[in-house]
Parts: sequence; structure tokens; C-alpha cells
Amino acid sequence: MTLSTSYYPADQSGVVLDSTVGSILREAAEKVPDQLAIIAYGHSIDDRRTWTYAELLSEAERTARALLNHFDPGEHVAVWANNTPEWVFLELGAGLAKIVLVTVNPGYKARELDYVLRQSKAAGLFHVRQFRGNRLADTVAKVTPEITELKKVFEIESWDEFIDSADESIEFPEVSPNDPVQIQYTSGTTGFPKGALLHHRGLTNNGRLATDRWQVRQGDIVSHSMPFFHTAGCGLMILGCISKHATHLFPAQFDPALMIEIIEREKADLYLGVPTMLISMMSHPEMETRDVSSVRVVGSGGALVPPEVVRAIESRFGAEFSIVYGQTETSPVITQVPLDASLKDKSETIGPPLPETEVKIVDPSTGDTLPVGQVGELCTRGYLVMHEYFDNEEATASTIDPDGWLHTGDLATMDERGYCRITGRIKEMVIRGGENLFPAEIESVLHEHPAIIEAAVVGVPDARMGEELAAFIRTPRNWKPDIHELRAHVRESLAAYKTPLYWILIDEFPLTGSGKIQKFVLRERWEEGVYTSYDWSDESGEQ
Repeated sequence: MTLSTSYYPADQSGVVLDSTVGSILREAAEKVPDQLAIIAYGHSIDDRRTWTYAELLSEAERTARALLNHFDPGEHVAVWANNTPEWVFLELGAGLAKIVLVTVNPGYKARELDYVLRQSKAAGLFHVRQFRGNRLADTVAKVTPEITELKKVFEIESWDEFIDSADESIEFPEVSPNDPVQIQYTSGTTGFPKGALLHHRGLTNNGRLATDRWQVRQGDIVSHSMPFFHTAGCGLMILGCISKHATHLFPAQFDPALMIEIIEREKADLYLGVPTMLISMMSHPEMETRDVSSVRVVGSGGALVPPEVVRAIESRFGAEFSIVYGQTETSPVITQVPLDASLKDKSETIGPPLPETEVKIVDPSTGDTLPVGQVGELCTRGYLVMHEYFDNEEATASTIDPDGWLHTGDLATMDERGYCRITGRIKEMVIRGGENLFPAEIESVLHEHPAIIEAAVVGVPDARMGEELAAFIRTPRNWKPDIHELRAHVRESLAAYKTPLYWILIDEFPLTGSGKIQKFVLRERWEEGVYTSYDWSDESGEQ
């Protein structure tokens, strides 16, 4: 295929199945009942539990019957927890029971939990007592008495008590592929989250087609550190593994040393993590001594990975590297880099669309499809698109147009092969003195500097220019950045006006639950005076 316009028609090499969460689980339990479905680790290498596919189906059916003893089909039930086996049982059991699962970030505080429970109209809540110092049980006790629609609250630590409430005589309702299955709240990189109402067809098929491109085979051990409350965890990993009859391997939370040890011990075939996780693992001393050669494929998403990091990952693991790109609203994967792509494509592009997925790049102001190579908004259409933002008609209408195209809000280009490149967010585009600047372009250059671990470029208010560029950078702790050197590094590759004016050294970035940098938080903190900066204009007046 050689394109002249930035429109990629749906590749029909794949098939969209009329599948549901329950149908793919039953198929796996029928075909490979004795194969390991789950290997779950707690907070140490000695805390390990396993389930076969037959056992997993049994747990899911018991969970479904217990749910139906307390809730009606179609009701919304929230889960507020880290990665536990019970989280998996709830996802699968809710799918069988025709109950919509509302996924909640365990890092949330009282105000955020209150918002999600009310906005989703949740009738029930499952939660752990605490996670990483966040006392969830105390927050639940504070928030839930004021929410009248919430009928039942269960602690996951008392799971057996809940399961014992199952009525074996309860029959499962009929579930169709188009039925709602989850409300997934957006990561919130630009503000308060909206609830994407996802369906069985989207989540089950997307997990299968993405793992197809990773060449996951029956019996493979697929490991990851992605949170279950995000579509990458509960969609790509939980449902993708089931669709491929693979073994799903996960820890309770991400810890680089433990993750490396788990990969060695279990001889994992694939690992998925966001760039910050991969960078943390690659720089950890355990990586020097552990055998991770079993890994064939390393997958990532959320941000591009610099070429030198891609090289290091492929060399250390002896694996192929592949980036995925998507959004909560698209179940989640839209495009994915093939395993046999070049280093340049692996580090600079997000690959071509998945099968059965239409993608186009349009002029944000006119909606016209652009010629190849021009920057515009990436839009997608197909089975993967959510039903709506739950109970938010205005937001839905501004995101999904009358022709069914979902407007991602991401600025991108498409080449003649259909490979796409993200150049930034429409809302993140910086307008400096009338010039449109794209932070992703500058970040890509900064990541090429050997002393920069992570970088985020943000537009900040400026009385004279409208906006100025601020570069937030993270470096090794023993390295003090030379701003002159960094400015020169940028100017070697980009026009002078694309050089950041402000440079802020940061120890830790504010992140979403899925590991994306929250640029709006960086901007807000800048405006509040939280950060101090080296201002080049203080020295030379030049910019």
C-alpha cells in the first residue's frame, strides 16, 4: 500500500469476532483446561499463586453468581484496588453477569473516589484496605455513607466471605458483544477524567489483535507491570492472554528488582511496561546479573522510547521491541509497530493501524484529510471505539463525530506506508509569537542527549510572546546539567526558536496511573511558582 493522503483504510487481514469476555474465557477453558492461566505474585518472590484455565473459569463463574446475588445485570460495580487475582475474577465475573465494571485508580484520594462513584452511578464497590501508603479503607469509610446509590461495599481481603454468598442456582444472563462491559476513566493528562463506556466486542478483539501483532502464541508466558484499572492491563493483558490461550504473569505492583527476578524465574516470553518502567529496569543493578534471555518481545506504550534505549533493550533482552499507541476510548490500541520494523520506525513512529481499524490525519480547523507527511489530528473509526463518555453527551459529541470518527486530540503525521508519528497534543501545542511549536519534536531531540533520562516540554504563559517553552528534565543524580550544552544540543537539530527558554531540573514527574507525564500539572506548578528555572534570557537576553 502506497498512500498519497493521510487515510489508512481498515486492513481486512484480521477478523472482528462477535466475542464477549465470557465467550473467550469459556473457549480457553474448553480447549486448554489444564494450562496455567494466571501466575500472580504478591510483594515478594515467595508470594506466588497460580490458576489453570479450568480453575479460572470456575472462579469467574462463582464471582458472577455472587455478584448477581447482590446486583442486577446492567448495574455498575466499581473496583478500587491494585493488581490482585481477585481483580481478574471481578473483571471476568462481571462480564459473565452482564455487570459493568467501573475501574478506579488505587492512587485516588477521597475527592477523586467520590467523583468516580457518583459520576458512574456505581451500585457497588470492591476495595483493598491500603495500597502504597494510601489507606483506601479509611477513605471508603469517609466517602461512601454520603452516596445513596451505592448499595454494597466489599473488602477484597474478605473475598471468601463474598464468594460464599454465591447462589449456585442463579442462571447467567445472555450477554451480547455490543453490551457495555466497563467504564474506564481517562488518565487525566489534561484535567479531570471522563468515563469511557467500553463494550465486549472492543476490548476482546483489541486484546487479540494487538497480541497477534506481538506474535503471542498459545502457552506463552506474558508478563507485565501495567495496572489493571487501565485498558492496557485489563484489556491487552488479561483479555489478550485469554484470547491467545497464554499464561498471564503479573506482580501486585511494579518493583523493578522484583519484576526482573520474576521474568528470570518464570522464563517469560513477553514483557509489557511503559517507558518509565523500562528505563527503571534497565538501570537497575539486578539487570546485570539476572538471565532475561527468555523474553522474545518487549512492548511499550504511552510515549516514544529513544533509539539508544531501544537498542539497549533489544540487546539486553535479546528481544524485539514494539511500541503501541492508543487511548482508553479505543479499547485501547489504534496503531502498533511490527516486530520486524527498523530501529528508526521502532523509536520514531507508532507504527501502522491494527487490522480492522481506519485511521486518518485531518486539519483540526476544517476536518479535511491531509496529504501524507502533514501534521494534523489523528482520528480513528471501527469496532474499537467506545460507545460514549458515560452520562456526558457534550463530551461524547465533541469526541465522536456524526460519521463515527473518534477524534483523539493527538497531533500526528502519516507517511506513505501508513506509519504514524505523534507530534503532540492539540491542547499541548505551544503558540509562541505566532509560531506553532510541537513539544514532542523537541522532547525527541532532548532524549538523544546521553545525560537526559526523561524530558517533558510544556508551554508556559509569557506576556510578550504569549507562550514560552519550558523544558522539565530528569538526569542522573550525580550529574549537574550544563544548560549551555543542552541549548546547543537542541539547536544542532532544530531551529533556534524551538529552543526552550526555561530549564527545570526535576527529580520525579507527576504521572497518570498509566505512567504518562501529566503536563498540565507541570504547567500549574510552574504558574504557582513551585519550580525554579535557569532562565537563559537572564544571561544573554537572546531567545
